[in-house]
Amino acid sequence: MILALERFGVWLRSIVVCLCGALGVVSADAADVPLASTLLVPAFLACGVRLYALRRPDLFPLALLWTLDAAVVVLTGLSQPVIGGEPANVMVEAMVGISVVAFQYEWATRPLAGAALAALGAGVCVLGDVLASPGSGPDVVPLVRMLIQVCLSRAAYLIVRALARAADRSAAVRAAARREMEVAAARRASEREYLATLHDTASATLLMVSQGDGRDWSWLPPRARQDLEAMSAVPGFETGSVDLAALLSCVPEGEGRTRVRLKTRIDGPLAIPSGPGLAIFNGVREAVTNVARHSGVREADLRAWTEGDGAVVELSDAGRGFDPRSVSARRRGISGSIVARMHAVGGSATVTSRPDDGTRVQWRWHGPTGASQTGDGAQAPDVPRPPREQVRHTADVRFIRGRLLHGTQLAVLLISLVWQFTISLRRLVVHQDVYRPAWAQTTAFVCLAAVAVIGGAYLLRGRQIPPAVRWGSVGSVLAVSAVCAFTLPAELSTAAPDWAFGVVGWHALFLLADLRVRVFAAFLGAHVGLNATAVFLSGAPSAAQWATLGISTIGSCGFQLSVGVLMSYLLHGTAPAAGTAAAREEEMRTRERIHEDMQRDHKERYRALTATTVPLLVGLGHGALSPHDEEVRLRCGVEAARMRRLFAESDAVLDPLLNELRACVEVAEHRGVTVNLSVRGRPGEVPVEVRRQLIDPVAVTLGRTRSTARVTVVWTPRTVRVSVVSEDRAGGRDTEEAADTHDRATSAQVDVARTMRGGSVWVEAGWSRPAISGVDLT
Repeated sequence: MILALERFGVWLRSIVVCLCGALGVVSADAADVPLASTLLVPAFLACGVRLYALRRPDLFPLALLWTLDAAVVVLTGLSQPVIGGEPANVMVEAMVGISVVAFQYEWATRPLAGAALAALGAGVCVLGDVLASPGSGPDVVPLVRMLIQVCLSRAAYLIVRALARAADRSAAVRAAARREMEVAAARRASEREYLATLHDTASATLLMVSQGDGRDWSWLPPRARQDLEAMSAVPGFETGSVDLAALLSCVPEGEGRTRVRLKTRIDGPLAIPSGPGLAIFNGVREAVTNVARHSGVREADLRAWTEGDGAVVELSDAGRGFDPRSVSARRRGISGSIVARMHAVGGSATVTSRPDDGTRVQWRWHGPTGASQTGDGAQAPDVPRPPREQVRHTADVRFIRGRLLHGTQLAVLLISLVWQFTISLRRLVVHQDVYRPAWAQTTAFVCLAAVAVIGGAYLLRGRQIPPAVRWGSVGSVLAVSAVCAFTLPAELSTAAPDWAFGVVGWHALFLLADLRVRVFAAFLGAHVGLNATAVFLSGAPSAAQWATLGISTIGSCGFQLSVGVLMSYLLHGTAPAAGTAAAREEEMRTRERIHEDMQRDHKERYRALTATTVPLLVGLGHGALSPHDEEVRLRCGVEAARMRRLFAESDAVLDPLLNELRACVEVAEHRGVTVNLSVRGRPGEVPVEVRRQLIDPVAVTLGRTRSTARVTVVWTPRTVRVSVVSEDRAGGRDTEEAADTHDRATSAQVDVARTMRGGSVWVEAGWSRPAISGVDLT
């Protein structure tokens, strides 16, 4: 908006100075034209240079621009005594008056420079008056009028700027609220999509294995590998922790003649993010295949150890070896499956080999810094986007346009009232004796004041002026113009007694501000036409009269028309452009928020799941784990229960804890376990991370229960406890170890107690609400 106002000020001043100066030269005596031209032509050239500076501001320092503006008013003021007469007085007043008004927009961000130019203009007018009329004092009325114009223009700028800034703040608040709604909707949509993917893939597979359905498991390995790929597409999956030692224990050695016996030495456990872990696992699997195909030996050494915050894995054989430089570029086993795969997750892989000297492949993952570059920097391919809208018709554009319209209408109304009750009122009172009749002019003044009061009452209440009131008021203003034009002597038209000529346009402008500028231009044309008709009907005017009328029209109506053009540009050009820029910026912020929040959501939800589910899918997918093994089926049952609890997190229910607990119970019941669930006390609110820790020990215990179990939830005013009693718990990996592995990344204060006796186990998880919260669960 500031740039638009600056351009408006320069163009307005330049046009008025050139047109009024040309009319002043035409009205001058032939003997005075050369001298007047020597003053006005440099002023015209200074205006041209100022216009050129709008295109190349880098070429003109501010001091030079200020000097050019000062030169215009000085040269214009000095032309008054040269041309002489009433046309010269009108010309200089119009040119200097418009200039000092325009300076308030050209130098809007530097008000002292604008005020200095306005003071210089006033001084030049005084000097011109003194030189034009030696022996008489300067006319103070034009100076007062000029001061009022400067103050009004500055006040109008401040009003529009304040309302525009308020509109920006309000639009930002509205956009932030809309952004939060879109982010929440996108997060819900994304969560539903990924939960559905897990439900249809890994959850279903693990549940079928836990139930031991069928004897033909030939479908399981490819299905498990597909499920692992589906999980890998979940944002945040790549940062979930897995045990690299457990993954490497699942590397297939092959069968028959292609079997490679691996001598494994691993300093474990090695906990690393699942993305690098799977990249290393797949790379080692490819390297073992290469040993079987090309090395000529059937043994290889597989080692793994920690190095700083990272891990190193090395596979070596004593086979025939090869020259890595001789490998064709079309062979992508090493470059694609080993090297490029590790680079994609922030690690590195090297292959060292020589003919008849064996081969060594080494994978290095460089710690959390390298992982974060891939885990957090890549955007999920299927992140929902906020809906795109037609920017010109968005609520933001309409809101900004409405606030700008309201501000400009208030500014124009202020100009109308101040001008009418200062300059116009004085002229009406002083020249009562020249009107024919005087009561018509007084009535017209009251009518014009009534129009301003009625319109202002709507604007001050923040309401739009109704069409009937608007067009009735416009008709009244045009009637005022006609009455004043035809009840004033023609020779005094646009002169000092003509109080209405310069003020009715402002009243019409605030009434027609929201319409296209051609409507206001038509009103001004009718207004000028009425006055010209009144002058013409009284007799043919002289050239000086026509010049005076032309200068007054340019100085008053031309200025008003240019303001109307500026308002139209702000409303129909700047407001949509601002709305477009705001919408684009808001869309980018919304996308970033959606991406960040969903990354955080998925990391929190899937990080713990990754550590236990991925090794199962890897083992089932590559034959290291058998679905006939009871321990494998029990582990699959535990993971299926954890996934079902995860799905239940997104349900909108009154008691989320009980809902998620029932999801785990249903999985156990699918396996034929009889579960008795009871709840005591009045449920309360529990944070989601606490619910995860409260329920997970129960899920682990139910997953390893063969026949019956009893689950109890006890609520007290400040605590909640969830316990499970399993009568015939299966052996295998310790329940406490499984639960601790699953929840190592969480920080909520949940206490877990376990008691085991023979085949029975009792597990209780409890959480106490922090006293600082001050909220009672009852």
